[in-house]
Amino acid sequence: MTERIRPRIDGAPREALREKLRLLGFDEVRFAAVDGETGDGLRDWLAAGRHGDMAWMERTAEKRAHADLVLPGVRSVIILGVNYWRGSAIENPEPKNKNPRWARYAQHEDYHDTMKPGLEAAGRILEEVVGVLPTDYRFYADTGPVMERGWAARSGLGFRGKNAMLISKQHGNWLLLATILTRLEIAPDEPLRKTALPAAGEPTGLLCGKCTRCLDACPTGAFPAPGVVDARRCISYQTIENKGIIPRELRAGIGTRIFGCDICLEVCPWNRFAQAGRQLLLVARHDLAEQSLPELLALSPTRFAEVFRRTPIKRLKLTGLLRNACVVAGNAGDPSLLPALTALAAHDAAVVRAHAVWAVQRIAGSGSADLLRDARANETDELVLAEYSCGG
Repeated sequence: MTERIRPRIDGAPREALREKLRLLGFDEVRFAAVDGETGDGLRDWLAAGRHGDMAWMERTAEKRAHADLVLPGVRSVIILGVNYWRGSAIENPEPKNKNPRWARYAQHEDYHDTMKPGLEAAGRILEEVVGVLPTDYRFYADTGPVMERGWAARSGLGFRGKNAMLISKQHGNWLLLATILTRLEIAPDEPLRKTALPAAGEPTGLLCGKCTRCLDACPTGAFPAPGVVDARRCISYQTIENKGIIPRELRAGIGTRIFGCDICLEVCPWNRFAQAGRQLLLVARHDLAEQSLPELLALSPTRFAEVFRRTPIKRLKLTGLLRNACVVAGNAGDPSLLPALTALAAHDAAVVRAHAVWAVQRIAGSGSADLLRDARANETDELVLAEYSCGG
């Protein structure tokens, strides 16, 4: 079948398209041209094993490097940004209470779901206004084999910082990204600097200067080099993507962070220019930050479903959240948590028992043996038994 030839979208028609998409609730709309590979160091990162257990990154590596493997004939990428910054102070933030801390994006209903209607409406605009067929585009809200940050940097939406995140002059570190691959040829936006750039965007840290705040602030040493994250040492990876045992040497660094981590984002000086987002495609869940540690340690399956349905935390499942809560409890060092932790040392899931044992030993010290005597007598799992042997 011969592909239909359409004129290049530029000038006033391009700006009209940008405005129509922005009115759907997207805070940023940018365009990039597809030409060449967009591997962006991905192969080296994978070869070094820095993706941990995220096997899908390996399976989709070629598609991420070659957008035409995702959509044959693709010419342009539309990059859409949603600002989730609420406008409160973040310089060296400290919690106002002893409750566990959640990544800022997670204090909303799952953005993959709430952004989807906007993407569907964007597709209808492409069909009705520009005249493309449904087969001429594909959209993803951070779920497809697409190098979102690379394309965003190439479009001038921001630059890739030393924390490996996209940093915007207008929105700081607080953009959620979605992309639309299309066979339309749309005149691309310019990157932040009109110099020769690699295919996926700008050099890492283009506007970071000598600043290394993000690298210095990471409590688990997750940056082997500027712009390179070793997921295996990243708090976000360990508390979300890792479904098994969190390495003992990383647990103390997790502190009170129960789901995700914003440290390398929060300390970035570019955030001083960030304005609050419109939040049109987001649904805030302010109640999550009010969940106390005792409440989380006592979660039942029914209560977990009630509180966390429609949020990103649902991906973690109850066992994952209880595991993380045990780590936070161990770091909190509060003896009043020992009854709940001792009960979790007899939980059905070995991954919960292991971290509960660690937390009890960390808080109770030499007194943990008496507290854990019954659970230890019935334990058969090797990973849990290893926690008993390490002694906190």
